[in-house]
Amino acid sequence: MNGHVFVVGADLTRLSCDDVLVPTDRSLRVTASWVPLLPAEALESADDDGACVAGAWAEGERVREVPGCGSRRAWLVDTVDPAGQADDDRALDWLLDGARAALAAVAAREVAEPAHGRARRLVGLPALGTGWGGAAGQRGALLQQLLPVLREAAEQHGYDIALVLRQPSDLAAAQRVRRGAGGGWALTDALRTVAEDLGDRARAGELAVFLGAGVSAAAGLPTWEELLAELAARAGLDDGLRAGLSGLPPQDAAALLARALGRDELTAYVQERFGPGPYSLAHALVAGLPVREFVTTNYDPLVELAAADIGRPLRVLPFDEAAPGAPWLLKLHGDAAHPDSVVLTREQYLEFGDHRSALAGVLQSLLLTRHVLFVGTSMLDDDLIRIAHQVRTVLHVPDTAQPRRSGTVLALREDPVRARLWERDVETVAMTGADELPDVPAAEAARRLEVLLDLVGCLSSRPTGYLLDPAYRGLLDAEETALSDALGDVAAALGAGSPQSWAAQEVLRLLRELGHAPG
Repeated sequence: MNGHVFVVGADLTRLSCDDVLVPTDRSLRVTASWVPLLPAEALESADDDGACVAGAWAEGERVREVPGCGSRRAWLVDTVDPAGQADDDRALDWLLDGARAALAAVAAREVAEPAHGRARRLVGLPALGTGWGGAAGQRGALLQQLLPVLREAAEQHGYDIALVLRQPSDLAAAQRVRRGAGGGWALTDALRTVAEDLGDRARAGELAVFLGAGVSAAAGLPTWEELLAELAARAGLDDGLRAGLSGLPPQDAAALLARALGRDELTAYVQERFGPGPYSLAHALVAGLPVREFVTTNYDPLVELAAADIGRPLRVLPFDEAAPGAPWLLKLHGDAAHPDSVVLTREQYLEFGDHRSALAGVLQSLLLTRHVLFVGTSMLDDDLIRIAHQVRTVLHVPDTAQPRRSGTVLALREDPVRARLWERDVETVAMTGADELPDVPAAEAARRLEVLLDLVGCLSSRPTGYLLDPAYRGLLDAEETALSDALGDVAAALGAGSPQSWAAQEVLRLLRELGHAPG
């Protein structure tokens, strides 16, 4: 079965992967940004600019696995052509040959089970050669040739690949290349239609996102049921009591466990279990959408970390103050970094009544004014049910009228009963149909959801984010080139300093969104 090539904005050192490709040279030196991917014992020397990996290349060798990495394996790839070829085409061919060799070496390593139960292993890599490798000034040509190489490897070896980029112009250019080449999204026509609708809404500023526990489960964090099982084991409950917990509403089961553990220990465990760590591909895909309003019932900080890594820091409500135009994330059930805010037990739900009503009002506002995309949630949370009912009541929509759906739920499985329950409020889109249920495991359904999010991200990306970046001039057509030249004159007129007038500041902001980098 073919794998898929994702394009995602992220920090490769924090994205949960099974394998990562690390650029290096003939001296086995890596830049400081890649050092966190390597075990300390593998490093021979280090300074502020980077480190050298112990050992030496064999004759003709360009790829080697770094020993001692643990479950996530790092592979060194020599991206610096020792011949220093002046011919751009030959230099790119040399880089692409190294990428092919590395991806083939990765495929030769057997992986019994991908990280965190993912359906297929995930191989992460940066745009090879854009640092020391000499391709920094021809990123457009590199992406045009690298993406087909990655798709070929994904088809041949069957694993998924994440091309991880950090700069907005890099992401915008990669998405343009993918749109022109068809992208390779293996989705049904119905799912493609959903992706197109969501992409249009995101690009128009109409979309908000709600994240449930399923998104963080892909990063190895427990779902609600798994958390209760962990707490029960920690409390030392006997098998009978542990079995009986499943028959209680989750908040009541948590209340019983809080009594057994003590409320302070329960809160401390949540704080420790849901602290910072690697984030999932889904976190990065969601954080990269052009969306300003996010809501979650999760306690962890992973979507905030993913957003910060691409230069989109989120204001976390209610702990931070919202700022005009700045993206924000509402923590509906509290934040592990603020233990007193965590809502888990029935008593905590009741204690925070007025406080939580104010937070619920924010989600109500989004359901009234935005289209909310629900990802990773079963839609069984008491808060969600109550909020949806209140919004429906405010709208005064008769039961016989065409429903005004204020959101889309991306579900792993087709569940006609649950879809019917929510049909007046949201559209439920299943990754697998009823006829596929016996053959498609949940992990593969979750992977389809990632592919769908990848397509939404591509379709919602700004098609002009690289217009003024010289490295992507080769991607421009004649009209775009003339426009780029004219806007370059405007940028030159503003100079390298900080403009003082409001008009100049606004123009400079626009130029930066188009890929201009002052100085």
